Amino acid sequence: MDGEMLARWVLAFIFFYHGLVPKILFTSETEIRMIEAHGLPVDPLWVARAGGVIEILLAIVLLVFSHHRWPLYLVGGMLILLLLDVAFFSTELLFEAFNPVTLNISALALVAVALKESREGQAVMKPQPTMHG
Repeated sequence: MDGEMLARWVLAFIFFYHGLVPKILFTSETEIRMIEAHGLPVDPLWVARAGGVIEILLAIVLLVFSHHRWPLYLVGGMLILLLLDVAFFSTELLFEAFNPVTLNISALALVAVALKESREGQAVMKPQPTMHG
C-alpha cells in the first residue's frame, strides 16, 4: 500500500469511527454540548446523528473516489472549519487531554501527505516528451 492510500485509509477510519461511535451509537455528551453552544432551534441529538452520517459518508467517499484528489480537499476544508467552529463555540475543548487541535492537525497532516503522494504519482505516470531527430 502506498503512502497516499495509507493516509486515505487512516482518514477514512477517523471519520467513520467519529461518525459512528460518539455521534450515533454512544452519543457523547461533549457532542451534544458543542451543538447546544450554537443556540440552534433544533434537537442536538438529531444534529449529532446527522453529523455522524455525514462523517461516515465522507469516509466512504475518501475510499471510493481514491483516484481523485477532490475528496482530500473536501476533508481538509471540513477539518479546518470544524476546528474553527470548536475554537469559537466550545473553546474549553481546546484545553482537554484529547482535543480537536491534536486530532484535526494530525488529520490535516494526513491530507497533506495524501495530496503530496498523489501529485508525485501523477508526475511519474505522465508520459515524457521524446526527441525526434
